Amino acid sequence: MSNLTRICQLLIFLSIGSLHFVKSDEHNHVYEDNEQVVVWMSTVGPYSNRQETYSYFSLPFCKGLKRDINHYHETLSEALQGIELSVSGLEVHFKENVPFTEFCGIELNEYNLKAFLFAVKSQYLYQMYIDNFPLWGVVGPPPDDKDDKNQYIYTHKKFDIGYNGNQIVDVNFTADNKIKLEPNIHVPFSYEVNWYKSDIKFDDRFDKYLLPNFFQHRIHWFSIFNSFMMVIFLVGLVSMILMRTLRKDYARYSRDEEMDDIERDLGDEYGWKQVHGDVFRPVSQPILFTALVGSGYQVTIVILCVIIFAILGELYTERGSILTTAILTYAATSPVNGYTGGGLYARMGGRIWITQMLLSASMLPLMVCGTAFFINFIAMYYHASRAIPFGSMVAVTCICIFVILPLTLVGTILGRNLAGTPDAPCRVNAVPRPIPEKKWFMEPLVIIILGGILPFGSIFIEMYFILTSFWVYKIYYVYYGFMLLVFIILLVVTVCVTIVCTYFLLNAEDYRWQWTSFLAAGSTSGYVYLYSFYYFFFKTKMYGLFQTTFYFGYMALFSLTLGIMCGTIGYVGTNYFVRKIYSTVKID
Repeated sequence: MSNLTRICQLLIFLSIGSLHFVKSDEHNHVYEDNEQVVVWMSTVGPYSNRQETYSYFSLPFCKGLKRDINHYHETLSEALQGIELSVSGLEVHFKENVPFTEFCGIELNEYNLKAFLFAVKSQYLYQMYIDNFPLWGVVGPPPDDKDDKNQYIYTHKKFDIGYNGNQIVDVNFTADNKIKLEPNIHVPFSYEVNWYKSDIKFDDRFDKYLLPNFFQHRIHWFSIFNSFMMVIFLVGLVSMILMRTLRKDYARYSRDEEMDDIERDLGDEYGWKQVHGDVFRPVSQPILFTALVGSGYQVTIVILCVIIFAILGELYTERGSILTTAILTYAATSPVNGYTGGGLYARMGGRIWITQMLLSASMLPLMVCGTAFFINFIAMYYHASRAIPFGSMVAVTCICIFVILPLTLVGTILGRNLAGTPDAPCRVNAVPRPIPEKKWFMEPLVIIILGGILPFGSIFIEMYFILTSFWVYKIYYVYYGFMLLVFIILLVVTVCVTIVCTYFLLNAEDYRWQWTSFLAAGSTSGYVYLYSFYYFFFKTKMYGLFQTTFYFGYMALFSLTLGIMCGTIGYVGTNYFVRKIYSTVKID
């Protein structure tokens, strides 16, 4: 576990007051000879959906005799992810082999039999942890038919544990000894442990979980190359066409300035210069717009920081580390939200700044909590481990009220005082200019719909790998450098596309570019959500109310957050472009 990861987890624990100062061998990963090694039983659930999980002992498994476990603590991120750890009761000690040993047994009464039959039919997979190593095992082999006949359950757990010095560097698990499920029989459960010396280095012990053949597929490399070429093409397009066109516009406007008033009135005036008195007019719904932009700034920084931390700290090696880092970073970057959103609102002449600050601070947390709590009720109905404990809800609420809200307030005050002075290069006319009729493909709605196609195309392949790592049993380790590169490509493509769209809109003398640029870039999220439908029906085997609600609920949340980020990037890039072209033209 890297120092960066430890710092991130320590800070988030301190912020919510949930850090327990206890000695924990599985957290420092150093053991003495014959020292206890804890086998944690985590969750069980259908293989078709790794996110639908239940407590391991929701099935009628029995525990071993070992009970004196006193050094486990659950983090907030583990609670939010539904990671439940229960003591297995198995006697495992460092470097001490355990022969074939029966540790408990159960009677297959009617209830137990039905539970195991359903688990085997549904191909239930259970998860365990040994020294943070995730281990998976199936309840029983896949049935040969749909009937209850000839179905089996595995009753033996075999652990082969490799050590290097005083650290565990490899764990292999095998489920064996299948017993036919029949009513009113006794089922004994057994285990064995074999220790062996390994040459694997501790820093490389998670490499076996990383699937290079999957994530290093040629299409992955091709998608990166394809997106990179798209960036070069778009940047060249914007540089050559727009600058060439703008040069002609500047020349035409210079000739117009040399004409007298009568000649200018008789001339055919058109183009983006004609809306100079309205282009910097405050947007409609400024509170909502600035709250979205402020949140977009914050989300962009959070995503960038988490990717960098993942590259440097290998966050995938610790349970809940990525979510912990994201929560910490989001809370710490709240002043960015307030500063950018509050400053923009002040520049637009907004006066109800407290309302704007509250909306900016609570928008994303309410979206996340609203979605999570809605799914939580369904999870509670199904008794799934994904049901968020009440204590975790209180902890999240405290973070929002006592951390995010005050920091956003500080940022808003700083933004209003340091960046709240209007500085538009053109004065705004008192009366809005009428918007002339234009061709249908120049309408803002059409531009918004078409604006997200190219940005989505630049991340299309990477989306497949991200969704696969989240919804299927794959660890997305990759090459987080790849993800950083794709993230940068997405930002560049989004800015280029929205600049082109905005130029055509302004050239049609339509000055409603702020919302158009934001929504045109944000429409990328719509295509991502549409793609999630394809992925659900053709790449997963999910079914039922809980799995469907969980999938589409969190994919909607992911898509909305992505849309806010892309919309903000598109608006920021377009705002710089618009200010640049109007500041270089002499306005009468």
